[in-house]
Amino acid sequence: MKKKCALITGISGMDGSHLADYLLKKDYYIYGMIRRNATRELGNAKHLEFNPNVDIVEGDITDMSSVMRIIQRTRPHEIYSLAAMSHVHTSFEQPISTMLIDLLGPIHILESVKLLGYTSRIFQASTSELWGKTPPPQNEGSRMRPCSPYAIAKMGAHEMFKLYRDSYNLYACCGITNNHESHRRGPLFVTRKISLAVANIIAGKQDKIILGNITAKRDWGWAPEYVEAFHLMLQQPDPKDYVIATGKMYSVEDFIREAFRCVDISNWEDYVEFDRFFLRPAEVEELQGDASLIKEELGWEATVGFEELVERMVAHDLELVDHNINEFKKEEKNASN
Repeated sequence: MKKKCALITGISGMDGSHLADYLLKKDYYIYGMIRRNATRELGNAKHLEFNPNVDIVEGDITDMSSVMRIIQRTRPHEIYSLAAMSHVHTSFEQPISTMLIDLLGPIHILESVKLLGYTSRIFQASTSELWGKTPPPQNEGSRMRPCSPYAIAKMGAHEMFKLYRDSYNLYACCGITNNHESHRRGPLFVTRKISLAVANIIAGKQDKIILGNITAKRDWGWAPEYVEAFHLMLQQPDPKDYVIATGKMYSVEDFIREAFRCVDISNWEDYVEFDRFFLRPAEVEELQGDASLIKEELGWEATVGFEELVERMVAHDLELVDHNINEFKKEEKNASN
């Protein structure tokens, strides 16, 4: 029997790499799309480079011809549209590139599948940022009030997926994902910034964490189990959009406190400084997803709680920092010999 084939855009990111790991366990053949660059940087997908069931393909999500060429070559059963400029603060500084990647990119996928006449099932990673200032808890029917270029681009892609589904009978669906994290999260995102800083403080390499709004509240889940929901959504007879969330909300301050608790530090305030630079021009204070629909209809439910999530990230970064220090000492020793 022929293996199922999946195309993952943004495979080098957190979600893309976790999804690839999950699909490999299900005996998929995977095409992972990355941007062409001089160093062929694979990021979180580095461990997949020599896997016989993974083919890393270079392309440009903002170039329609590039996207169509890759889809035509790979003829995937499933496409996971995960490539994105996903840092909200950066989207205010780079609104045009955010629109090109986060809005045009998904449209290029939809249009390619439509023009090629393929039956590929397409998943789009939407975001809880679509809700903006709509009071929590938010569900599939909640009003969208985006408050950043990132959220506006994602809302456009979200609506285009619904349009192509209804107008062209494509199997296209969106997972409205609330914040989800893991040790593969980039260091510029607040959760990983905190967990890495705590590890560096313990190692004596850092004195303070510099942050912006720590009163903002989010619904944080564990990324590896969120990608299971992505896959589950594409296995249904008909495409449908779902909220993916834990249903519980915690502040950035809660995350800081819990991260320092993991290393037995209670006076966390002594290690945190405020900087206006990290404030968004338009702040979103509270996002909390209502994932009752996906639980009821598909049986998916988040199982990793907030405290366990933070503990896992801090434990990983403690090991990472310790490893880096040991490697540095080894290099110093070799250099002196």
